[in-house]
Parts: sequence; structure tokens; C-alpha cells
Amino acid sequence: MFVRRVELTNFRNYESANLAFSRGTTAILGKNGQGKTSLAESIAYLSCLRSFRGVPNESLVRIGTDSAVIRADVIHDDGRELLIEAEINLNGRNRVLVNKQTLRRTRDLLGVLRATVFSPDDLAIVKDGPALRRDLIDDALVAIDSRFDAIRTEVDRVIRQRNVLLKQAGGRLTEDVALTLDVWDEKLVAAGTVMGEERASLIARMNTEVPNAYDQLAERHSAVELRYEPEWRSRGLAHALAEARSDDIRRGVSTVGPHRDDIEISINGLTARFHASQGEQRSLVLALRLAIHRMVAEAVGSVPILVLDDVLSELDPDRANALIANLPHGQVIITSASGVPEETKPDAIVRIAAGEVIES
Repeated sequence: MFVRRVELTNFRNYESANLAFSRGTTAILGKNGQGKTSLAESIAYLSCLRSFRGVPNESLVRIGTDSAVIRADVIHDDGRELLIEAEINLNGRNRVLVNKQTLRRTRDLLGVLRATVFSPDDLAIVKDGPALRRDLIDDALVAIDSRFDAIRTEVDRVIRQRNVLLKQAGGRLTEDVALTLDVWDEKLVAAGTVMGEERASLIARMNTEVPNAYDQLAERHSAVELRYEPEWRSRGLAHALAEARSDDIRRGVSTVGPHRDDIEISINGLTARFHASQGEQRSLVLALRLAIHRMVAEAVGSVPILVLDDVLSELDPDRANALIANLPHGQVIITSASGVPEETKPDAIVRIAAGEVIES
């Protein structure tokens, strides 16, 4: 699939913009703060209805206005043409339409547009706590098979309701609290066990793909490994929840389950979070994204759009050239404040200044 055209109205710093993209590689160039990332962000937003910058929807609406609109023409590999329209409203409900038909659930958008985003903030996947690593794996599972979104939603719902109950209990395990906890625990065991199995299966596959991608980017062999070994999986989630019940009551929060899992990433036997250099960490994050991109393409039979948001400037010349040399086939959108390496050979170049397209 590829995005043929994007139209913006009051999105970020854009009052209006209408831009065509190459089916191959498009380079978006301009100084910092001019709107390059916002343009990339608009495309990625249509794939999942959230910003890859992690900001709330309110931040996507241009200051002084009440709503923003993103429209994109998407061409699928089978020739289907889809018009996706997302309206972000500050004073009402957001709306999403595909070919003028309103979507009632976010999951209905899954598969209409797929995008893989590389950004400098991705370094936090390796350096920060486990939440971003869980999100990386769960987002990949949804992209590979949209049915996983229902499991993810159910686990989130059950954990949220269970935590409300634990907080209301005020540290006291009454008979009523125990009976209601039994109900929520049963639901969490059903959905959480499936989530654990799906995560473990994906990570096992990634342990083949990620090392290969890392070696290509680093241009040398290293032993890269992902480990997903939460204690509750070896004991069974039902048993783990029963053991943790008194602690959950005391603390007023669910202390065991897939929402607490971590995925440990190591290079040459050492935890990458603490022992890898920043260059190694950047290569590792790129390898994770690149491996997932390839796995999604293989699973769904269509290559997602690849967005490189100001990534090349964060890499040394050797790693930047290695990334360009190993980019997968398909549409690629690159943003940069410092130009692109000669090896990139973009099919189209767009220049941005102050929220306007000044050259295309």
C-alpha cells in the first residue's frame, strides 16, 4: 500500500496543506520546528488514531481553532482506493470516515492503513521502563492480526475494573470483595493467558529477525536476544493472582499480570538498557522496528508505509548508510533538517517552512 496524497486543515502548525507523495521514497526537508514531523505524524495518525509523539489529541489542533482534519488517499496493492478522513474536535467527538462511511470503533480502521514509524524518541524503548517495550510488542501483534486488539482491550478493561475494586476495598478483604475479585480474576486469567501466549510466540520469532536486522545495521555480528519470562506464566496466572491477593488488597492495585510484564533485551549477554552504548541502543531500536516491519509485511501480504522521522541525523554516517542500504521495499517517507545521504536517492523531495509546502 502507499499514500498518494495527504491534505491537512488546522493540523498542528498547518492552516492548510495538500501534498502528493511518491510511491517510492519521499524526502521532506526543512529546518527544525517548521512542520516536517507534523506531516509525518499526520500519516502515522491515520494508521492508529494516536500520535507517535505520545501527545493528547488536543495538541494536534492548531492553536486558535476548534478542530483539525487529516485526509489521505491510500492505494492498496490490489488497486483499491480508499479515502481516510479523521476529524479531531476540541468541543465534540472525533470522527473517522473511510470512503465517506463513519467508523464506529477504532479497530475498524485496522488494516486500512499500516505504518511503521522510526523516531528519535524510540530510544526510550530500550532505555526506559517496561511499558514502552510492552506497547511495542502488543502494537506489533495487532498489526499482524487485528483480532489481538480485542484481547488487548479486554485485558485493559479487566485490570482497570479490578483496580477500582481494590481501591474501593480500602485494604479490607470482605466477603463481597472476595466474590467480586473472583469474577475479575477469572476474566483476567482467560484474556491474560492468551496475551502471554501471543507475546511469547511473537518474541520467539523476533529472536530470529531482530539479530539479523541488527547485524545488518551494525555491520558486525552481535548476540542479540529478547527474553520474555514473567513469573506468572510458569506458575499459571490463576495461581499467581491467588498468591498476590493479600498484597493487592493492601496496596489497592493489581500487582501481577501481563500489564506488569517486561521484555528484556540483551547484546552479547549484557542487558542493553544498562550496558549498551547509545550507538548500540539506537541500532537495536532500529533493528526492532525493522524486524517488526518485515514480519507484518509477511503476515498480511502488504508492506506498511515506512516513516523515518529525523532518524538519520541521530546516526553516525556508517549506521545511516547501513540503514539506507537495508530499507525494505515499499513507500518510505524521510524527514530531515540536514538533508539526506547521497545513497538515499529519493524519488521526490518536499521542502517545508513555517507550516507550508514551499517546494515539491
